Amino acid sequence: MATEQLVEMIIEEGKIIEKLTNRVVELEKEIEKLKISRDLDSIRLWKAPSGDILKKTENKQQDKPEENQTPKRKLGEQAGHRGKTRRGFGGVDRFEILGPQVCG
Repeated sequence: MATEQLVEMIIEEGKIIEKLTNRVVELEKEIEKLKISRDLDSIRLWKAPSGDILKKTENKQQDKPEENQTPKRKLGEQAGHRGKTRRGFGGVDRFEILGPQVCG
């Protein structure tokens, strides 16, 4: 290829790279906006509408894990509770070997 053609290709590729770089920046900004709106919306079913207005401060979030580490009561059955178990089934009543009635 001639030198002029190579220079034109390099210039065109530079323009394409610049457009793609700008597009990446735009998409990154859009992703950040979506992350913020996701955290503020109650559109998701698991989040109460009361949580839309303000987010909790970081100090309160740091206090919560400490509370969760020491549960107020022990999980499972109550102390001193006599449990119930299923008695199960007796023995096998009958045993039959079944075969096909009509051959396919």
